[in-house]
Amino acid sequence: MCGIAGFIDDAPHRRETIERMMEQIYHRGPDAGEAWLDEHSGLTFGFRRLAIRDVSANGMQPMQSQDGRYVIVFNGEIYNASGMKKKMQEADGFSDIYRGTSDTEILLNAFCHYGVLPTLQMAKGMFGIALYDRQEKTLYLMRDRYGEKPVFYGRIHGKFVFASELGALRVYPGFAGKIRRDVLPAYMKYYGYVPAPATIYEGIYKLLPGQLLTLHLPEDKEKTELYYDIVKEMQKVQRQPFTGTFEEAVDALEDRLTKSVQDMMVSDVPLGAYLSGGTDSASVVAMMTKLAKGRVKTFSIGFDDKKYDEAPEAKAIAEHLGTEHFEQYVSEKELQDVIPKIPKIYGEPFADSSQIPTYLVSRLAKSQVTVSLSGDAGDELFCGYITYPKMQKLWNHIKGVPAALRGGLGKAACALPLGQRGYRGGLCLQARNILELKEAVDHTDPLVDKLAFSGMPITQERILSDEMADLQLLDLRDYLHNDILVKVDRAGMAVSLENRIPLLDPAVAEFAFSLPTEYKYDGITTKKVLKEVLYRHVPKELMERPKKGFAVPLTKWLTEGHTAQWAEELMRDCRVAREGYLDSKSVEILWRNFRKNGASSRIVWNVLMLEQWYREFQ
Repeated sequence: MCGIAGFIDDAPHRRETIERMMEQIYHRGPDAGEAWLDEHSGLTFGFRRLAIRDVSANGMQPMQSQDGRYVIVFNGEIYNASGMKKKMQEADGFSDIYRGTSDTEILLNAFCHYGVLPTLQMAKGMFGIALYDRQEKTLYLMRDRYGEKPVFYGRIHGKFVFASELGALRVYPGFAGKIRRDVLPAYMKYYGYVPAPATIYEGIYKLLPGQLLTLHLPEDKEKTELYYDIVKEMQKVQRQPFTGTFEEAVDALEDRLTKSVQDMMVSDVPLGAYLSGGTDSASVVAMMTKLAKGRVKTFSIGFDDKKYDEAPEAKAIAEHLGTEHFEQYVSEKELQDVIPKIPKIYGEPFADSSQIPTYLVSRLAKSQVTVSLSGDAGDELFCGYITYPKMQKLWNHIKGVPAALRGGLGKAACALPLGQRGYRGGLCLQARNILELKEAVDHTDPLVDKLAFSGMPITQERILSDEMADLQLLDLRDYLHNDILVKVDRAGMAVSLENRIPLLDPAVAEFAFSLPTEYKYDGITTKKVLKEVLYRHVPKELMERPKKGFAVPLTKWLTEGHTAQWAEELMRDCRVAREGYLDSKSVEILWRNFRKNGASSRIVWNVLMLEQWYREFQ
């Protein structure tokens, strides 16, 4: 796990510029740093290293191929690197001499031997990569299939720049940092993130999951293409569905998950796992204990508020599996002390409040290990979110009413002063499918439309044949990489900890989408097939309890004590409203309503995170 940065500019002081950029991502790789400057093209690569595989100098980057044609900087891990190496040496007769044992060198040799697209199709892992072909004078940027590792890119005064984090781009000479206003409605409505490929800044973008960017030098216009299209891949999977019994599905899932965990346990530095007490993390840890030669290190944090605390459950699972378990109870003050760090950790406005405990459990894990496995993506792959059964039941009620009648009633309800419930009900009635219904339910407050100067677009189209699979794919395609993976990557990297996600092995993810919905959600039990895998290793009675999630008591925080004072100060002198990015009157109403009855705490948090970010960087 590392940080990368670079640019194309033949101006003087290039080394000083790349050193400043590398300093901004020091936390992603505190073990070493190096730069590479090409005198002919003006291309400059910078690299910060968190040494995981081949910790010797042989694994250092930027790395050049044996023949000098390719130069690479690579953030991430290739889990099937040993298989790729074996295939090159045995099946394809590629017997290049290896200087070390890093997956970077194997990946680089694969690019030499197979070319860019075939290598991307072959490689399984998480990555953000910059590769320069000196012979063809072509720069490539690449991102992994599901978006675990970030790549930002764009133009600053016409010069092409890229980096693992926005902070590195902010120190590039001439960076203006002009806010892209048209992303603010999406930020306010969709759970407090700026959806890719946009960023908060004009002219700066995120590479999408599964995307390849190609730029021919001397500078041409960059081109992008998807080497892995999540929608098309899952549609292809569903055309060849799993036809075995439920028990056969459990067997097949355990085999795939075991192989994925085994691949992700390869490390030359200490390794452990998060253990929240939920199905996903417990399943990963169960596979780890089955494979490990010694005791697996596991980590969880607890809260004084029992409504949110899963530490006792995590401890019980750890005791059953025999892990070396580390837990830390954190006070509200410790949680709240993270808030001022959020703008620098995330780089742009980001308002998933579980970012706070995620940072703290990452910090706890870093005290013992350098790599931690997590159970993220289980909700998206196995119908785990509580919204899925809720949406299915609501859609079953609504879809029986003729669409024309629903549309008219819905528009009328939205136009009447019926409050949040009436407005949301009106939007729900207008939904044409379950995806639009989910979008309507998520959009709970008519005030949000006024806050960011935009009405709510209902634009979702049916993707798959099964309604529940549609909801899963929507979250896998959008919510997972825009929110969940951003949260875990930035929180881990802030403390120089690598996070690996076994459920996002393509063999696991694609298998999940091949399964009949009833194997995942049968109308009563969510994550059914994954839970059956877990019950082979952990007693069912340890897991049968209501899901708590990994949240914080926002409403309480924003109405009591120090955090309430902080929120009051930001909302009463809201600069993003005063300077016209949000509607000032709507911000006043939002805050007044919240102070009166605790309404719309999530939207208030979105405003607070935007305001705090704005004060930090603008």
